Amino acid sequence: MITKASLLSILLAQPLANAFAPLIFTSSLKSTSKDSSALHAENGIWNTAGSFGKGKFRFYEGFESYMEPFPDEDRQLYPEMFKLPEGVYEVKLAKPCGILFEEIEPNRGVYIQDLVDGGNAARQGVLQNGDVLVGMTAVQISGAKWERRLIPARKFGFDLVVSAIGSNEEKWGCNNVILMVERPGEADAEEVEKFLAFFEPPADTPWKLPV
Repeated sequence: MITKASLLSILLAQPLANAFAPLIFTSSLKSTSKDSSALHAENGIWNTAGSFGKGKFRFYEGFESYMEPFPDEDRQLYPEMFKLPEGVYEVKLAKPCGILFEEIEPNRGVYIQDLVDGGNAARQGVLQNGDVLVGMTAVQISGAKWERRLIPARKFGFDLVVSAIGSNEEKWGCNNVILMVERPGEADAEEVEKFLAFFEPPADTPWKLPV
């Protein structure tokens, strides 16, 4: 049976108001973990208000390309930060994704309940039933500037997931949405959390959502 929430995930409803609304950054990067604080890409990762929408990290196109700006020194010192943890998969999907999401707890966390037969996710063949959503791309805009980032999504409820998916629009240069999932039985949840800390927005930036 397809629930109302599941049907929304197929149709990819429009973003909910204010979930990913026009916002302005107010601070620079602050480290969130020992590993991530040691990495030092040019100009930092999180932009201040004046540099919002600029730089090498403004548009997330995939994990490998996102990590390219970091120097060889970082790759040698922190090799674990330059590969996805075991049991974590990143996929690029055209919309509609063809995924039936179900909440793990009320308004906190979602997993893949099922894939729509013949849908984009099913045809790609990477995602599986039971995979837990732990990261996804979303777009934030500020005036004429915008950014697309990968943000940790383990604590997102269904509505916020739908809003984030919907924000990946063609008018912002997005021809896909990127999802990062954790596969139970393969992934070490602790290691995944350490990895995701690198993508966690600083607490005093608009990208930091109240979840």
